[in-house]
Amino acid sequence: MNTDTIKELLTHFPLFARLDDQSLSQIVGISIHREWGKGSHLFMQGEPIENVYFIYSGRIKIYKADSRGREQIVAILKEGEMFPHVGFFRKGGYPAFAQVLEQAELVVIPIRDFENILRSNPELCIQVFNVLGKKIVDLQDRLEAQILNNTYEQVIKLLIRLGETNGRKLEDGTTVIKSDYTNQQLANMIGTTRETINRTLTKLKKEGLLINHSEARLCFVHEEMEGKLYGE
Repeated sequence: MNTDTIKELLTHFPLFARLDDQSLSQIVGISIHREWGKGSHLFMQGEPIENVYFIYSGRIKIYKADSRGREQIVAILKEGEMFPHVGFFRKGGYPAFAQVLEQAELVVIPIRDFENILRSNPELCIQVFNVLGKKIVDLQDRLEAQILNNTYEQVIKLLIRLGETNGRKLEDGTTVIKSDYTNQQLANMIGTTRETINRTLTKLKKEGLLINHSEARLCFVHEEMEGKLYGE
């Protein structure tokens, strides 16, 4: 892929959208365009951190696994997002696995080269750390949910979060979660079992909080879901 095409791809990422042509050309000069097939891994947990990835299309699952092979999904990322969110200005290994859920097209940038550009571009550096700051807040909220909320409440919070990050609000006020997550994937996101997710989703449907919709398996009214969570 030629540099003009890579430059065009990069302009689709909010992180690079406001860069001037000279700064963008610097990024293009160290960028590589690659495609990965469904099921392949971009990196394995513990491998030395070498690259930062930007998703142009497809979905990527970031997960941890214990010695018995049990998964804990950290995030499912979509187009426009970058990862990993650790590794800048430090040495170490990838803290999780990255697996392709759907045929993916990505821009790959060697992380040390990217750091050199960040050192000379304060505006881009600030934008990167804004992204990292939002991820830290998200992780804090998820940890708080695991400590303070029961499983029923955790599932509601998970659905609200997925609605905000991977959903679409329709004209009738409902939110549909576009990605077709399996119950096992939902369970792995909050560290519970598939059976618990099955029971909780069934309960939410009986309570009228989850709505049948032709566009998606998971559909709800955001305000009603939050009202249930906070007792309004």
